[in-house]
Amino acid sequence: MLATSKINKIQGKITVPGDKSISHRAVMLSSISKGVSRIQGFLRGEDCLSTIACFQGLGIEIEDKGKEIIVQGKGLYGLKEPMDVLDAGNSGTTMRLLSGILAGQEFLTIVTGDSSLRKRPMARVAVPLRKMGAVIEGRDHGNLAPLVIRGGSLKAIDYASPVSSAQVKSAILLAGLYSEGSTIVREEITSRDHTEKMLKSLGAKITTGEGKVTVEKSELYNQDEIQVPGDISSAAFFMAAAAAIPDSHLIIEKVGLNPTRTGIVDVLKEMGAEIEIDNVFTSGGEEIGDIIIKGKKLQGTSIGKEIMPRLIDEIPVIAVIAAVAEGKTIITGAEELKVKESNRITSMVTEMKKLGIQVTELPDGMEIEGNNKISGSTVESYGDHRIAMAMAIAGLFASDPVKINNSECIAVSFPEFEEMLKQVAK
Repeated sequence: MLATSKINKIQGKITVPGDKSISHRAVMLSSISKGVSRIQGFLRGEDCLSTIACFQGLGIEIEDKGKEIIVQGKGLYGLKEPMDVLDAGNSGTTMRLLSGILAGQEFLTIVTGDSSLRKRPMARVAVPLRKMGAVIEGRDHGNLAPLVIRGGSLKAIDYASPVSSAQVKSAILLAGLYSEGSTIVREEITSRDHTEKMLKSLGAKITTGEGKVTVEKSELYNQDEIQVPGDISSAAFFMAAAAAIPDSHLIIEKVGLNPTRTGIVDVLKEMGAEIEIDNVFTSGGEEIGDIIIKGKKLQGTSIGKEIMPRLIDEIPVIAVIAAVAEGKTIITGAEELKVKESNRITSMVTEMKKLGIQVTELPDGMEIEGNNKISGSTVESYGDHRIAMAMAIAGLFASDPVKINNSECIAVSFPEFEEMLKQVAK
């Protein structure tokens, strides 16, 4: 059980684990590209290791050399029918993106996950993939895993996605690599574009325009080296804490600065935080740089649906620092949080109340009063890594220790979280 308590400030220089989204995609796309790929900065969290295990099950040679992961890519049609059920663990990204790739394979695959993943909605990817010609069956009329996928002979579709979701968009684009014609995905609000950037860097025929992405059937070729930047969603916990504790000074090196992911920077600045970006460079189509944060008393703010696709994973920790900011914070347009590893809206509201925080649940978000005196308590993580870490940050402001049950779920995305927190907490 992880327990955290009040500190004076956050100070130091850290490097956070590799970006989870890009680590997943680096293994997947390297596997279906021709040639050898060396992936550096790969996140060895449980979710990304599930992706490696699935592709090994599909006949791809993947070797962990410590400093880098080496993938022997076999091209679009080099995967083999697995002898066993593939296990995506707790990773929705693995299951949904993999479904897009498996939709293009002329063999049968069964994909399952842990009890949490087996409750998460899969119809959002199954429906468009069926429209392209894949046969996908599952529990609850194909909405829940285990999924049985028989692919091949796909045709392109023009799909207006009802939700702005990078996972849905990516699954369709990956299936589009195997489809005759131009596959188009339209979104009202643009979701993360890691898949598009990486596909482009591997030679895919892909174009992005106003509110849509188009991909043609195309082979991919490995570029030898992929540098995975630090994950801004992991950095967010430290950024938020440092921004909200006066006299803090924190430098986080080599973080991914993809504009579809930097909502946390915008919101913290809106709350009055002092943040600078330095040493910027590009690798694999992704912008990378250092984030420098100086702490001060923050102000409450309003966060709406326009920014939500760029911010969705950071809402739990923003809710925590909103509790100690000056004035009220209102978060709306966050329905997507209800279908994450837990219902993050209800879960966060329930646990924040245990710490004496004045918070009201809304149908699509929450309303948080400012200037709370946070008290200690034992809280639940719901087996959700982001709730566990958000609660750990709450403990830094609490009068007594905050103890988090089932905190081992943090290893899903950030195995070194506790150690790093001790390093910078003063």
